[in-house]
Formats: sequence, structure tokens, C-alpha cells
Amino acid sequence: MDILASLQENKMIPEKYKQMTREELENRVIEVKKQLGSRLFIPGHHYQKDEVVQFADATGDSLQLAQLSAENKEAEFIVFCGVHFMAETADILTSDQQKVILPDMRAGCSMADMADIQQTERAWETLEGIFGDTILPLTYVNSTAAIKSFVGANGGATVTSSNAEKMVKWAFEMKERILFLPDQHLGRNTAVNLGVGLDEMAIWNPINHELEYEGDFSKIKVILWKGHCSVHENFTVQNVHDTRSQYPDMKIIVHPECRREVVELADMAGSTSYIINAIEKAEPGTAWAIGTEMNLVNRLIQNHPDKKIISLNPHMCPCLTMNRIDLPHLVWSLDTLEETNNIIKVSPEIAKNAKLALEQMLIHS
Repeated sequence: MDILASLQENKMIPEKYKQMTREELENRVIEVKKQLGSRLFIPGHHYQKDEVVQFADATGDSLQLAQLSAENKEAEFIVFCGVHFMAETADILTSDQQKVILPDMRAGCSMADMADIQQTERAWETLEGIFGDTILPLTYVNSTAAIKSFVGANGGATVTSSNAEKMVKWAFEMKERILFLPDQHLGRNTAVNLGVGLDEMAIWNPINHELEYEGDFSKIKVILWKGHCSVHENFTVQNVHDTRSQYPDMKIIVHPECRREVVELADMAGSTSYIINAIEKAEPGTAWAIGTEMNLVNRLIQNHPDKKIISLNPHMCPCLTMNRIDLPHLVWSLDTLEETNNIIKVSPEIAKNAKLALEQMLIHS
């Protein structure tokens, strides 16, 4: 994992919080929220546990929550219930007077960790040696502040799963090729939707430090970083076939972080917000198999009892790193707001170029 933010020591949660009952923990959150009022803002990602989401002042995706944090000028304390890269983005966008806190520093993201800055800089040097000044870097917002900063410094932009197509179109207006970090599946699915052939895509393997492609390199338009979401990659073609066999009338909707072959077989594919909106707008009595994180799927099941909803993979587990944020950690972070526990602080030089990448996206999407 990149340690580019000046992070304090990852202190362990005191035992007393683990011994508290759920009622005691919930009452303590209610008490602190009442005491601090608008000085406290708790954003909660869609994939968080229900025990945490119930206290969120806003729920949403990572960028949306970071933007809401920045808009809440009165909020001195942003207790971000998500994962590390999300809290970094919030710190980049909020003012110096606002303190961003991650309740558990172990809440990382395996996808974000698949592209570190040393690997990326080394890859860029090699790729420029092959292709010259013909590549523009794009990074999914699910990446470290350092990667966002690298992309911003090299004229590129961030993308979300909602605006990836717009941003890839923009990138091709700027340069002949793109390097898409760190999720190969979102990059591949987006490029295919825009008419780029699979034979025009190569994979950069950061472990072996090599370009995986058979054929003439001059045909390459998209270079996909060999990274993935550990949750979404677990949805398989067999899951789709099993669902079709068991529930012939069920619609399958998946996230574009899923493998290409799964997205091709699904009825619909889109961002987390797209999935939520599709279920909300669906007619009562309709049936859905959803290919995304399990906490969200379970919440959609609870919120829409008039529809039959299942996970596309019946053996899917919630995102393990998202699940690290629980009530004990939330209460601990609220009790120690004035201390230096679990503060996310991105260095000014990293934040400057990372903000450039984010701003390019906001301008062009």
C-alpha cells in the first residue's frame, strides 16, 4: 500500500469498545451527533454495514461523498465510513480546517493497492519508450492519492464508473492511446462500449513489468493495468448460466467492474447508482439478480420487498475491507475526534496534482 499521506500510527481500538453492547454503542453515536451538530459530518459508502449506514448523514459513492464533505463547510470533522482511498479524496477536496478521519486504518482497497506509485512511474517510462508521447493516463477514482497525482501531473484525469465513457472519449480526443488504471475490467468494458476492439487492447502486468499483447504494438489503443476488484471479479459466467436456468424471467444487472464475459451476458450493466436507480424504478413483482457487493444487495432486498432480488453469486461475501468499519470503530473515532487517531492527511504536493486530475474529470464529464 502507498503511504503517501502523512498518516499517524495505526493504533488498535481499545478493548472497552469491543465489550460495549450494540445499544450502548448506538446511544453513544446519537449522543455525539447531538453534541456536535453541524460540526460533524458522517458520510457512508453504499457498501458499508447497516449498523454504520444508519448513522450516515449521506450515503453514496466515493466521489459523491467526498464532494458532499467539501460542501459541508461547517463540518470540522469528517468521519468517513468507507475505505482509505475515499478518505484521501475527501481530504484532497476539503479545506485545511477540516479533519478527515477513517474509523479503521485497515479499511483499504485491494484494487487501489494493485497500482502503487513506484510501479506506475516505472511502467510509464517503459511505455513512453515504446509509444512516445501518444498516451494519456486515466485512473479510476478507486485509486490512491499518489496515482491520482501522477495522472494529474501527466495531463490525465480521474473517472468514475458513471462517467467512464465520457472520459475515455475525451482522452482519445487528446491522445492516440490511453493507459487505464487500476481496474482492467472497467477499462475494457468501457472501451468495448465505445467501439474499441479487444484486439486493440493490451494489458500492462506490473508484477512482471511487461506489456501483454500478441501482435503489432502500433495497433494498441488501450493499455489496461492488470488490476481488479476482488469482489466483482468473483461473479462468473457460470453464475449467469445458473441464474438463467433457475430463474428464466429474472433480469441480471451487474457492475462494470465485473469481467467482460459476465457483462456481455447480463441484461444491464452500470455503476452502483445506476443499479440502485434501476431497482427503484422497476415494476413491483419483477425479479433481479444483482452482481455487486453483498451489503448493498442485502439492503436492496430489505428496501424492496415488492420485488424478488438475489445476488448473482449466491456464495458472495461482503467486501472484507469495507466491513472493517463497524460500530465499535465508529464510536472510538467519535470519542477521539480531538486526538490524532486515524487522521487521513494527503501531502500538499500530492494533493495539488491529484486535484488537477479530479478537476479535469469534473470539467469534461
